[in-house]
Amino acid sequence: MTKLLLRLFVKDYHNTESTAVHSAIGKLAGITGIVCNILLFLGKLMVGLIADSVSIVADAVNNLSDASSSVVTLLGFQMAQQPADADHPYGHARYEYLSGLAVAALILLIGVDLAKSSVNKIIHPAVVEFSVVTFAVLIISIGIKLWMAAFFGSLSKRIHSTTLQATSMDSRNDVIASSAVLIGCLIEYLFHITVDGYVGLLVAIFILYSGFSIAKETISPLLGKQADPELVKKISDLVLSHEKILGIHDLLVHDYGPGQCFASVHVELNAEEDPLICHEIIDEIECDALEKMNVHLVIHYDPVVLNDKEWNEMQKIVEAIIYDLDPQFSMHDFRIVRGAKQTRLIFDVAVPYSMREKHKEIKQQIEKALLEKGKQYITIIRFDERA
Repeated sequence: MTKLLLRLFVKDYHNTESTAVHSAIGKLAGITGIVCNILLFLGKLMVGLIADSVSIVADAVNNLSDASSSVVTLLGFQMAQQPADADHPYGHARYEYLSGLAVAALILLIGVDLAKSSVNKIIHPAVVEFSVVTFAVLIISIGIKLWMAAFFGSLSKRIHSTTLQATSMDSRNDVIASSAVLIGCLIEYLFHITVDGYVGLLVAIFILYSGFSIAKETISPLLGKQADPELVKKISDLVLSHEKILGIHDLLVHDYGPGQCFASVHVELNAEEDPLICHEIIDEIECDALEKMNVHLVIHYDPVVLNDKEWNEMQKIVEAIIYDLDPQFSMHDFRIVRGAKQTRLIFDVAVPYSMREKHKEIKQQIEKALLEKGKQYITIIRFDERA
């Protein structure tokens, strides 16, 4: 069904790197969500009012909030398509993330309201009338929501969208909520025990949980979360695929929304290589990154000395010292600056974020290890933090 809808409504849907395809898939998800959730809302509301069941009405209102969320998602994908302008040189793609945050806010508001109604029903219970139609509507709604969860989940993986991933999570939670309502109806019908208010409260709790989960997922990219490891690997492989590149470090990825990815990296080239050739190599890699991956890549050139005996010896010694301290540590940008009275070793050490408070201690350990090896140098160390 997912592929059928994509073939019918999204041109060139296989080209997920295209911002136009990304937006079209997002809009398809939004429209599908609106249609399905409105139908579910109307069906459940009618049955809930006839049966005077707060839990069914709560589930219906949850579907209405999902329809509102789908409208917000649709608007988010539409606004994210706006091109860059003077005030927003990196485009408007983060509107997609903002729409996800708005979805979370709507869900939380609905959850709080439904929790209040359910508590009131617990305090003032009333007999609920059920029928075959009631059970049929609930079972059908569970089936539809299961399909929607799979549909949105498939689309989110296809275009790497946190908003659609959140929508899929919401549909999955709706399945749990509707199942709880169905079980509550069966308990009241079979055992004549009033549990409608309690089930309604359970539904409200699931709605609130869904809202908090979605908020967490959508706030993360707005704050600047760690880059996708798969994207980092693709960029690294692209840069290192050039035969003259000796190594890379300090790869940073900045996400301004789908289709607006900027990255910077330091590349190591032979110091004896012609600077004009190095510049040409860097230009070629930057163009490849934009053309093949839609990543705006900026490259910093680090010349590496290969035929200096002291440089080669000290680099190996320092690398071994750092590795012995912790295999998670790594070194780059190593250079030797010779002065009239003293020689300085200058290099960067990459360490995990958890080591932030131990930079001074690590520096002292490196200096101590150098002295133990009989190496008299002034060390200038800069620490890079990474996950």
